Amino acid sequence: MAGAVTLAMRLSRKRESVPAAPLPHVRLPAEAALPALVVAVALLLGGLPFLRLALAAFAPGWQFAPEAALAAMTGRSAVAATLHTLDTSLLSALGALGLGGVVALALGVTDIRGKRPLAFAFVFTMMIAPQVAALAFLSLLAPNSQILALLGLAPEPGSANPLLGRGGIILVMALHHAPLVAITLWTGLRGIPHSLVEAAQMEGAGPATITARIILPVLRPQLIAAGLIAFVAGVGNFGIPALLGLPVNYLTLPTLIYRRLSSFGPESLPETAALALLVGAVAALGILAGMAVARRQGGRVEIERPLEPFWLLGRARPLVAAALWLLLAVKLGLPFLALLSEALTPALGVPLSWQSLTFDKFAEVLLRQAVTVRAFWNSFWFAASAAVLLSLVSIAFAYGLERRLGRLRRPVELVVELPYALPGVVLAIACILLFLKPLPLIGVSIYGTPFIILFAYLARFLPLALKAPVAAMAQIEAHHEEAARLDGAGLWQMLRFIVAPILAPAAAVSALMVFLVAFNELTVSALLWSSGTETLGVVLFSLKEAGLAGEAAAIAISASAVILAAMLALDLLGRRLPQNVLPWRI
Repeated sequence: MAGAVTLAMRLSRKRESVPAAPLPHVRLPAEAALPALVVAVALLLGGLPFLRLALAAFAPGWQFAPEAALAAMTGRSAVAATLHTLDTSLLSALGALGLGGVVALALGVTDIRGKRPLAFAFVFTMMIAPQVAALAFLSLLAPNSQILALLGLAPEPGSANPLLGRGGIILVMALHHAPLVAITLWTGLRGIPHSLVEAAQMEGAGPATITARIILPVLRPQLIAAGLIAFVAGVGNFGIPALLGLPVNYLTLPTLIYRRLSSFGPESLPETAALALLVGAVAALGILAGMAVARRQGGRVEIERPLEPFWLLGRARPLVAAALWLLLAVKLGLPFLALLSEALTPALGVPLSWQSLTFDKFAEVLLRQAVTVRAFWNSFWFAASAAVLLSLVSIAFAYGLERRLGRLRRPVELVVELPYALPGVVLAIACILLFLKPLPLIGVSIYGTPFIILFAYLARFLPLALKAPVAAMAQIEAHHEEAARLDGAGLWQMLRFIVAPILAPAAAVSALMVFLVAFNELTVSALLWSSGTETLGVVLFSLKEAGLAGEAAAIAISASAVILAAMLALDLLGRRLPQNVLPWRI
């Protein structure tokens, strides 16, 4: 209401000096312009790249010729990579479902203490980049591991790292994607009425019985959806299969595309476009299955009292809390201690001690080495630019989706969500094909420039940027807009003086969320970078391939510190946001 009063005062002052234009001539063009602008941006970022990808695969040279695409999809290497992708994604999804489900129930239905820091730490393990997680576990189980040496469990010198290959990929992806499952299940738990638990308690049911016979059956749609989300995340994961699979030639579809494109360059684009469509098709199976589950679940039901913790642990409460912290120590603490020890030792195989401890590798990658310093700045500016632009766009987008599009809303949302739902490697190939030649009319090509990475980030993270503003817009009552209309405000004035101030906190959170995810991004930038536009993920991967594990560890630790700082800033802003926007605030 304060925003409406402020707008009324400003417009009143304006009317004293400037006569108001006739209402129909001012309002109608803007009323039509906003929906048209929303649809145009959605098509540009979400529709056009994938249309170009399909044309390159099935109609090279603008002639329909699907034979080459089908041959690429059914080749021996493509079939093997597809089977590897399905195998690792399915098994890691099952592992993530088990681990994430246990954590979600422990934090959602019991009276365990310290839920907020536990949830924050658990989600943080997912927010760090997949390649950082893979590098941390590689360091932990390496023959020269300082942590295992302290525990007396160090492998034989010169032995192979047990995480390289299929088993390591499955294990690390399961651990990395478990928070996705927990977040999905926390959302489902909030929708269960507490009256179900009270009715069961009146019948004498204990907490274990209530969980097994009431909570889990009610959560069945969320359990299926969570497993499918973990499966789709596994299909599109590049960082973990790249660090754990490429050294032993265990290829999944994203790493196969990376190897083909890095080996043969633009000449392999028709083949890689077909492989990218194959990745998208595998991921789409999981997405469509998830949509089918959501439709069966039906619409949202308003409940008077949401589920509250009903499992009183009593004397077992400290033990359960200790078990969860131990899980986090294995999942996060020990691997990062191994990374830190590798970054603080002067050379491979030198035991870490007060005498050998050195920060030279941190100084090397943060201050002296030009390519790593440039990568930090590139990652910062790419992530920050995408965050700022998307936060500004999200305000008008949220208003347009919630108030103006009507029946067009769902189709537009589906188009917008394509780049975020499908694996990043699919978007990267689509952007290469879209911008390889100069742009029409202006004759300028952005291929090989920073702008192609920025475009890909804008397309990929727009759905993430819209989440908080759309949720906030749904809670704004229409009387604010009605008051502005009665005062003679046009659509753009209303957006500026009414909608924007109200949505500003949500847009700020969107910016931080986009920055959080984009700063460590690798899947898209691994295929789009060129000399001078390297990102942190690309440099970390390159250093590891070059055998400079200590420098790669220093970059991983530094990048994770930035992510932690961004998450803490988000948590401070969380009190001013709609509920359930930040996944760890349970």
